[in-house]
Amino acid sequence: MEEKLRRLTSFLNNGPKPFLIWFTGLSGSGKSTLAELTNKFLLENGGKVYLLDGDKVRSGLNKDLGFSLADRAENLRRTAEVAKLMLDAGLIVIAAFISPFQKERDMVRQLVGSDNYLEVYLECPLSVCEKRDVKGLYKKVRSGEISSFTGIDSPYEIPVNPDLVLKTAEEDMTRSLEKIISAFTHKFL
Repeated sequence: MEEKLRRLTSFLNNGPKPFLIWFTGLSGSGKSTLAELTNKFLLENGGKVYLLDGDKVRSGLNKDLGFSLADRAENLRRTAEVAKLMLDAGLIVIAAFISPFQKERDMVRQLVGSDNYLEVYLECPLSVCEKRDVKGLYKKVRSGEISSFTGIDSPYEIPVNPDLVLKTAEEDMTRSLEKIISAFTHKFL
């Protein structure tokens, strides 16, 4: 691991090829937490990184969109376009979005290029996600305040061929971060 970290630091400090790490999974699976940890790690090791978080993008750039299937697809398309612009500027981009449908994840991969894309699926049982419920969304769904919620009354299609699967109910965040580092080091170094 020490040699890998040395190579990674050298890689990050010498203007690496830009890439996108795309986190996908149910609400509460750990996407934002792991995206933030990955962002922090890369910044601390010399990376030029930008984190696109689904909640922040929704409240700004995409505040005009609702949660219909068409609006959800447009949310991801716009986000992918922004990520592509950031890659063109030489940044490493980290994105944390539920992105429930395979065709939208495929669109992101195609838009930025498969060689620049690392898809990380956070596999976590719905029951664990509901227990975590830091935003209180599952509670609102169960009480009828929210409908068309991914994992409850709107589907989540498990990724067909993600680059990495993390079982976030079974391993701690440190171990998951190590796997992420190993995956992008293997793919992009």
